[in-house]
Amino acid sequence: MEIRSPEQTAYSAESPDLRARFRCDRVGAGSSKSLLEYKSASAFKMSTISKAVIGIIKMATSQWRRQEKTARVVRSSSTGKRHSSSERFTCKESLMDELKAMLHGQTISKPCPDKLFRAKPRNCRRVVVLGSPKVGKTSILQRFLRDSFVERYEPTSEDFYRKLYQIRGEVYQVDILDASGERSFPAKRRLSILTGDIFLLVFSVDDRNSFEEVRTLHKEILSAKSKIIHSKSKPRVPTIICANKVDLELESRVVCWWEAQHAFGEDCALFETSAKTGTNLEEAFEALAKRGGLPTETSPSQHRKISIRSYQALRAGRNSRSAVRAPGIDASYGALHPLVRRPSFSSDLRQVLGNKRGKPQGKCHIRWENDYSFNY
Repeated sequence: MEIRSPEQTAYSAESPDLRARFRCDRVGAGSSKSLLEYKSASAFKMSTISKAVIGIIKMATSQWRRQEKTARVVRSSSTGKRHSSSERFTCKESLMDELKAMLHGQTISKPCPDKLFRAKPRNCRRVVVLGSPKVGKTSILQRFLRDSFVERYEPTSEDFYRKLYQIRGEVYQVDILDASGERSFPAKRRLSILTGDIFLLVFSVDDRNSFEEVRTLHKEILSAKSKIIHSKSKPRVPTIICANKVDLELESRVVCWWEAQHAFGEDCALFETSAKTGTNLEEAFEALAKRGGLPTETSPSQHRKISIRSYQALRAGRNSRSAVRAPGIDASYGALHPLVRRPSFSSDLRQVLGNKRGKPQGKCHIRWENDYSFNY
């Protein structure tokens, strides 16, 4: 005879549903310990991975936002145009590629964009363009930078351009300052003269006042350069003078060739040019490069003109060891930088006075428009 305890008797007297629930409770109590251990271990792993991924995403996102903000500000201030959607997300796509590589345990060796546009100081030149209004200075620059001509006239206050070249494995940087609007600001014009390396003076053959102004500018350039180098002798300043608009009729010319050659002498390279037809401009640009210590490949017809994106891609391919070298990568090419602004006046003054490591280049005397003078 089987003897049962009171609990067993009560349990057997209950309904089948109650007995099944009792068995499930016993099984659940036995496996609760292992279930808690599994949950705690998985939570620890997920928290570690999620923190690492979130940290990488935050770092990439902050870097993308910072670069996008800087590019947007520079682009809007220099061109005044909104950037396209393809340009807007270029930086973001590159950062997402880097993020994917980091998650897969890979590394991407990518050169810094600033280094792609950086030239050695000995390969940097600044060209200052001076002259009277309506003589064709901007048209000549358009021939030099883009090999184009625009018939419509628009007054120029001040323009600053930068063109980058890749020539024989070296990076060259040519900054061009069109200081047309500085005629009413002698101190500003003097500072532009002091920071210039090469000078392009333009007058029109049908305007004698523009010719006389170029003569005055030439004397001012020689005077400023002689004072800054503390030399009593006449300094040798690379100067190109363009007697522009020779495409006009002979009856409209008021300045002849021999008069201009006698006024400027042999120290300057004088050319009769026409921005409209391109007459003698190639020779003038070659003389500008030769007198300024630049390769002849900087002349418009001596190099391949590409966009700044193509320039950056070619430079990145050259710097990357594992990149496949594209055909023609060693050929000379140049690109106009679209996101450049003129350096501030304080940086120009520091350039004139010399940096802290070296000795100052000399004192310069600048007289401002309100009759206050300063010695630096």
